[in-house]
Amino acid sequence: MSIRVLLVDDHMMMRDGLRALIAGQPDIEVVGEASDGRVALDLVRTLHPDVVVMDVGMAELNGVEATRRIRTEFERVKVVALSTHTDKRYVHHMLEAGACGYVLKIAAHDELLRAVRAASVGRTYLSPEIAGSVVERSTSKSQPGEPTAYSSLGPREREVLQLVAEGRTSGETAKAMHISIKTVETHRRNITHKLGLHGTAELTKYAIREGLTSLEG
Repeated sequence: MSIRVLLVDDHMMMRDGLRALIAGQPDIEVVGEASDGRVALDLVRTLHPDVVVMDVGMAELNGVEATRRIRTEFERVKVVALSTHTDKRYVHHMLEAGACGYVLKIAAHDELLRAVRAASVGRTYLSPEIAGSVVERSTSKSQPGEPTAYSSLGPREREVLQLVAEGRTSGETAKAMHISIKTVETHRRNITHKLGLHGTAELTKYAIREGLTSLEG
């Protein structure tokens, strides 16, 4: 049977290129596409893909949070991250969220196919350019450090942080997340307290630095 793949990327041209690449593979088929993490989560629930190819930096709900929710709700669904970023933070956030692969967009052809096939049988695939940082990270874990401020944020707080960084008002954030404005403002107060940051500008810089939001994808 073919490996059922869901493509998630906020650039249509990128999705078109990936779909064309996969179309020539007899053992892989694209069953759906999404332009952000929220839609991706809905499609996973209805289409039941085997592998999700997930862009990291997207508006609305980024690839890290979408991956975390997919892996929590659907343990059998595998996620392969696809990104322009080689920064260790992006790689580690995606792997910690549950991705079993990380492929750079500049090498997204043969490498992506290998990653999808590896994911479908429970194996991990990392682009050679970022594999070294992952090995370094796993080796250093023998010396556990203090929890980071980022790790203290809950899933909803990270989601609010992303939307605030993208310029959403409390009302717009509440509507997007289907919660009250009061709840959004409570989350925002908790975020600023945990991170020790003040003002939208500081929150935005932090969100970009941690890979929660990105203009580059």
